[in-house]
Amino acid sequence: MSSVVVVGSQWGDEGKGKIVDWLSERADVVVRFQGGHNAGHTLVIDGVKYKLSLLPSGVVRPGKLSIIGNGVVLDPQALLSEIETVRGQGVAVSPETLKLSETAPLILSVHRELDQLREKASGAGAIGTTGRGIGPAYEDKVGRRAVRVADLEDLSVLGPRIDRLLAHHNALRIGLGAEPMAREAIFAELEAARPVLAYADPTWRTLNRMLSSGKNVLFEAAQGTMLDVDHGTYPFVTSSNTVGGQAAAGSGVGPSFLGRTLGITKAYTTRVGNGPFPTEQANDIGETLGARGAEFGTVTGRKRRCGWFDAVMVRQAVETGGINGLALTKLDVLDGFETLKICVGYRLDGEAIDRLPPDAARQSRVEPVYETFDGWKTSTKGARSWGELPAEAVKYVRHVEELVGAPVSMLSTSPERIDTILVDDPFRI
Repeated sequence: MSSVVVVGSQWGDEGKGKIVDWLSERADVVVRFQGGHNAGHTLVIDGVKYKLSLLPSGVVRPGKLSIIGNGVVLDPQALLSEIETVRGQGVAVSPETLKLSETAPLILSVHRELDQLREKASGAGAIGTTGRGIGPAYEDKVGRRAVRVADLEDLSVLGPRIDRLLAHHNALRIGLGAEPMAREAIFAELEAARPVLAYADPTWRTLNRMLSSGKNVLFEAAQGTMLDVDHGTYPFVTSSNTVGGQAAAGSGVGPSFLGRTLGITKAYTTRVGNGPFPTEQANDIGETLGARGAEFGTVTGRKRRCGWFDAVMVRQAVETGGINGLALTKLDVLDGFETLKICVGYRLDGEAIDRLPPDAARQSRVEPVYETFDGWKTSTKGARSWGELPAEAVKYVRHVEELVGAPVSMLSTSPERIDTILVDDPFRI
């Protein structure tokens, strides 16, 4: 048995789609263990582009089992729509190839609307959520108000649960200037969600049996470590744990089953939405990085903020996430710069510090300390071996390894999966 946990080591959008697709070819099972349809992976296979939000990346490969774990919050209509989309691209999805945790909480319209009402009411202080109800759904999960996949089996017993759910939400809706939601509307929505029951499964048991029988399992996260609700730039974070340790809790396996943790790391830094970003370049450099890297969100299409590589932040992600190997992506985006910068430390109110402070007020005052490197004129796009890289690019990569405290296992030089330099196969024991 071998397993690999794939996590983002920045603010998400690090190019996980290509890497998890590359790894899924070597895996028997691919598991999504947290988040919702607020994040996604873009896969390019034989020139065909697949945009996935809830479906694990293994779903596009024949013979692979895909699992959506209990740590995911599920919008049933979003899942059913995504299944139909990939079927239209020739992907066969069935209850034999896709299994959904029967304890995954549902995202309902009441969650989406609350998310949007809050963001609107917050004005300039808005977090910058996708408005898809992820946060409110997680709140109901921990508040023990959630309706879960298994509850769709018998709607007749859900009356008290729905009443409790609406008692909470309608008080908030009225306070935010919205009309209360009717009980009947929730039941109609749940009735329409019942087709997802075809995929319901005790996935914790299925997964444990697969691991015990020696199958290779790939656990994939959404977002990135600096959006983790505990370890990220709080409160400008997502509502779940995005670090590698969540793979166990979010899928129902013991931590002893978790093998390597691979941190997907962009060769520069991007961020979507609001919140601190010490190395952001709100200038021609940032615009160039964004244009070359096609920095627009897979799910929302939102333009990403861009800046230099932040080694302090990634080193913090390596430590909090148990990352023991990096997949460095989009190296080719840095081609042609005369000079490159890497943030190697911070200054806060004139004092040198070596970590990102825990609160937003101090995070917003952090000033990056840079080291400058020579750029390279030779294109790295499509390189598939170290020998094809210019010396300056190799030096850049080696210094990243040294600064963040983790070796590069894989190096990506274009969106195409074949343009990958494999240093150390993550599935190798």
